Amino acid sequence: MPVTATFELSAGMMKWVVVDRERVLIANVEGVFYALRDACGHRQAPLSKGRLEGYVIECPLHFATFDVRTGKLLSGPVAEDVPIYAVEVKDDTVYVKRARSL
Repeated sequence: MPVTATFELSAGMMKWVVVDRERVLIANVEGVFYALRDACGHRQAPLSKGRLEGYVIECPLHFATFDVRTGKLLSGPVAEDVPIYAVEVKDDTVYVKRARSL
């Protein structure tokens, strides 16, 4: 499913979109696009309101950190990873496929 144009999301930027009735965070890290569920497992805080530094996104609520490439929890008060989505870029369009298992 097409979710954004590549030129709408500069390197280091992120935004949320809806895929299959679920909020999904799209992040551009050094020209590579990643997608993960836009909800921290701790109180479901929207990760899109957090801070992205390199491959690490920080939850705005309790500062848990995750790797946007894998969804893996790096630190914080959460016990689980964030599900990721497969991303494909064709021409100037970013496509997101259904959720992958971790």
